Amino acid sequence: IISFVFFPQLYHTFSWLTEHLPGPHKKFLTSYTFLCSFIKKEIKNHEERGTPEEPQDFIDYYLAQIDKSKDDPNSTFDEKNMMSSIVDLFIGGTESTATGLRWSLMTVVMHPGIQEKVQKELDDVLGPNESIGYEDRKKLPYTNAVVHELQRYSCIVPVGVPRQCVKDTNLVGFPVPKGTIVLPNIFSVLSDPDQWETPRRFNLNHFLDKDGNFVKREAFLLFSAGHRVCLGERLARTELFIFLASLLRSFTFKLPEGVKEINRELILGGLLQPHPYKICAVPR
Repeated sequence: IISFVFFPQLYHTFSWLTEHLPGPHKKFLTSYTFLCSFIKKEIKNHEERGTPEEPQDFIDYYLAQIDKSKDDPNSTFDEKNMMSSIVDLFIGGTESTATGLRWSLMTVVMHPGIQEKVQKELDDVLGPNESIGYEDRKKLPYTNAVVHELQRYSCIVPVGVPRQCVKDTNLVGFPVPKGTIVLPNIFSVLSDPDQWETPRRFNLNHFLDKDGNFVKREAFLLFSAGHRVCLGERLARTELFIFLASLLRSFTFKLPEGVKEINRELILGGLLQPHPYKICAVPR
C-alpha cells in the first residue's frame, strides 16, 4: 500500500528518470496522467461556476478553504495540495474497494447457501425496489455479518502504513526507542486464535450470536486503530456494504459450467490481489 500512497510524490521527484525507464510502471504513469488531467478539468469547472453558498463536494470545500486562508502565509491550502488529496482519495478509495469486492464475490460464489440467505434477508427486509443505504445494516444483521467476515477472512492489507516512534516508550513490556520504525501487523489481529473461533476459516459465527444478532468485535481492526486509523474507514465500510448488498439483490453469482473451484492463492503487491477468475452473474 505504501507504493500506492507515495508513488505520486516519488513520480514528481524522479519524473525525469521514470519516464525514460522501461517496465510495467509505464502503465501506471499513463493512468496517473489521465487521472490528473481529469481532476484538473473538474477543478477548473468548479472554479468557473464559482463556489456555491452550500458546498456540494470535496472540491467546493477545498476551494472555499483556499479562499479563506489566502492571506495566511503559513497556510498549506493550495491547488497543488488539493490535487494530491484528491489523487489519494481516488487511489486509496477505489483500488482497495474493488479488490475487496473481487475477494468477496469469489468467497460468496464458493458459499451458495450464504448467498441465498443474504438474498432472502434483503428481499424480506427491503423488498426489490427500496434503495440500499449504509444505515440499513442495522436492519440486516446477517448481511452485515457476511460483509464483516468477508473483510476479516480476505484481509487485503495485512500490514499497516509504517510509523516512526517520536520518543522512547514501552509497549507491553518491550522498550521502543525513539526513531524506531513500527509496522502494525493487522493480519495477526484478524487471525488471532485467541480472538476468533476459527481464524483461518470463513465463519459467520464470528459476528453473529446464537439469536442471529450482529455482534461487534473489538479485534476487528481491519483499518488499524487509534489516532493513525485509516481516514477512509467510513467510506470503505459504506462502499463495500452498499455495493455487495446491491449486487446480491440483483444477481445470483455462480461458477461457469464445468468449473468447480477458484484459485484462492494470493498475488503479493501493494494490496493482496486474487488471481483473475470468471463467474456468472445471473439476473434474479
